[in-house]
Formats: sequence, C-alpha cells, structure tokens
Amino acid sequence: MFSLTEAQLLAWLNPLLWPFVRTLALFAGLPVFSQRNMPMRVRVGLSIFVAMAAQPSLPPMPLTPLDSLPMLLLLVAQQLLIGLSMGFAVRLVFAALEFAGELIGLQMGLNFAGFFDPATGSQGTASARFFGSMVAFLFIAINGHLLLINAMVQSFQAFPVGDEPFHFLRVAQPQVWGAEIFRIGLWIALPLITMLMFVNLVLGVIARVAPQISVFSVGFPLTVSIGLIGMVATLPLMQTPFMVAMERLLAAFT
Repeated sequence: MFSLTEAQLLAWLNPLLWPFVRTLALFAGLPVFSQRNMPMRVRVGLSIFVAMAAQPSLPPMPLTPLDSLPMLLLLVAQQLLIGLSMGFAVRLVFAALEFAGELIGLQMGLNFAGFFDPATGSQGTASARFFGSMVAFLFIAINGHLLLINAMVQSFQAFPVGDEPFHFLRVAQPQVWGAEIFRIGLWIALPLITMLMFVNLVLGVIARVAPQISVFSVGFPLTVSIGLIGMVATLPLMQTPFMVAMERLLAAFT
C-alpha cells in the first residue's frame, strides 16, 4: 500500500514552495507584470516555472512543520517582503525615467496636455508615457529580466529562508530607495533641461533685442521641436544610467 509520511511531503514541498512564493511576490510588484491586463494565471505559471528551473542553484531549504502556523506565517511574510522589495526596486528605476520625462515635458511645455492612464490608474503626460514605453522595451532588450531572475536566485544565498525573517529590512533598507527616483531622473533629464534652458535664454534675449517679434508664438513650436530632437538624440544614451541604476538597486539582494 502506498504511504506518504510528513517528512517526505516536507522534503518535496519546501524546496519548491518558498521560491514560488518569493517569485510570485516579485511578479506582483514588477512594473509590466503587475498591470491589470496581466492574467493571474500567467504570473502563477511563470512563478512555478522559475521556481522549478532555479532548483539546482538554490541552497537547501529548511523543513518547516506544517502544524507550526506562526513559523509558516513568518516565512511567508519573509518571502513576500523580499519579492515585493525586488519588484519595487525595478519599479523605482522605471519611475525614475518617467520622472525624467516629466521634467523634460515641463521644460518643453508638453505637460499642459495631461491624460488619464488606464494601465496605472493615474494622470500622465505624453513625454513621461514615451519614456515609460522606451524603458519597458529597453528592459527586455538588455536582458533585464534575466538579470532580475539571477538576482532572485542569489537572494536565497544572501537572505536564506528562515534565517531571521526580517533581517532583510536592516541590511537593504528599502525605505531609503525613494531618493533614487529624483537622483536618476535628474541625471537622465539634465542634458535636455540644459539645452532647453539655453533655448529659453536665447528667446529672452530675442524678446529684448527685437520686441516686435512675438516670442510666445515662435518660442513654443521652437522649444517643442528642439525638445523632440533632443529626446530622439539622447535615447541611445539611456542604457548606461538604466543599467547602473538596476545593478545598484539589485545589488542589495546579492
């Protein structure tokens, strides 16, 4: 007669359960996979696939008894915290580039035309939406998803399951990561902001030298045109700050 002991069940279940929970939390916080149009079945299927594929690289998992409810809740909270923090780190990089688009659009005068973004449920501008779409394509083009999965696997070495469930908060300190949005966003937008400020300075000089020229009718199309040309010219340079920001934030998990 076929029999199954609790020790055998734990030996089969634990190596797969905790990576699955951490990966599912990662996909729940990831910018592209956390949108409403992403089905839950896709997230669960990808989490199971990643958890099974990462088994040879993972350290041994502790055998937690099924009747120990407080310990199980602490371990689940640990996996959710680390997975959501990893997705939050990637979301910060995306938000930084969108913030750069907001700054550029503010200098160009495009922020007057805002619209409601149904994907995120917030108000957005054309320049921020453009930078958000570009960074999503860039994330796939530079194999950012593979870098993220590698960081998730290495996070089990840095923060093992059951080893002080909230030790991650003291080491990584994710509450201070919000400042990266302004620092990275300003770093990316600074060349275009400088260019547009120079254009506005030239328009101011023209308004003083030749008052008969209507600066308001000439300045807006000129500023928008130069801003669009500058955005296209600086797109190839976006990869370096994006990679630097991704590696610096994901280094907390490795």
